Amino acid sequence: MFTVTLLTNPTERTLDLALVDSLRNAWGGGDAIWLAIDEAAEFAMPQMPDNRWDVWADLQKNGVDLIVQPTENRQKKMLLADMDSTMIRQECIDELAAEAGVGPRVADITARAMNGELDFNEALTERVGLLKGLPESVIEKVLDERITLMPGGYELVSTMKANGGYAALVSGGFTAFTTRIADTLGFDENRANTLLVEDGKLTGAPGLPILGKAAKVTALEEITAKLNISEADVLAVGDGANDLGMLNRAGTGVALHAKPSVQKECSVRVNHGDLTALLFIQGYARDQFVT
Repeated sequence: MFTVTLLTNPTERTLDLALVDSLRNAWGGGDAIWLAIDEAAEFAMPQMPDNRWDVWADLQKNGVDLIVQPTENRQKKMLLADMDSTMIRQECIDELAAEAGVGPRVADITARAMNGELDFNEALTERVGLLKGLPESVIEKVLDERITLMPGGYELVSTMKANGGYAALVSGGFTAFTTRIADTLGFDENRANTLLVEDGKLTGAPGLPILGKAAKVTALEEITAKLNISEADVLAVGDGANDLGMLNRAGTGVALHAKPSVQKECSVRVNHGDLTALLFIQGYARDQFVT
């Protein structure tokens, strides 16, 4: 069996009953279950529809995300999440660069690296090099003034943990940021790169080894082994090319507002919903969210 989930931006709530019923009838699905009125609905069907991606493309024009996945084991035991542009709205290194006066140059490198056009490790080293001499105190300033949480993050982490789940934040960013974000949202652990500091200023070099695409897969392997669960029990979420390893290995890998090259390789894509979409696709109704 498969479950079809339709969802939209929770601030607009434009999911139409007629649209849900039309698709359900066209695909021969079961009765619609509303997880949140005007926002998210699901129905069951016996097989994967042949025209899934054609329908997905049409619904995208209407601001609706479509996810079709096996029904079995869709409620996961572990969340493995990227941080930048996933749990937070920004790229932390871009915000540091803006304070250092090299914002546009670093942002361009970041965008290309996240779309898979550049080697992640080399791109990170180059960008950190441009931050050489930046006072360490600027990190706290950026956290306080420039970093904002992605909507739905608290509900996602708290609801999964309330149902026995484990939450890990694994970022190609920096521990100076993941430590606070993990603490704020309630993650059980966090892994990220380090910024080397000398005499109160950034040296322009990252700590080694660099946590990139392979390290995120390693985190998936190590944490599932520690918890004695399988990779099929994991819900992973990210937006960049360095997330693809963990997204493709996890039981459910979600490309959230992701770069085009990343979306092409993921079967679960969320472009209109926020992080609460990851609860809807597991079958949680909004009144079951921990807020």
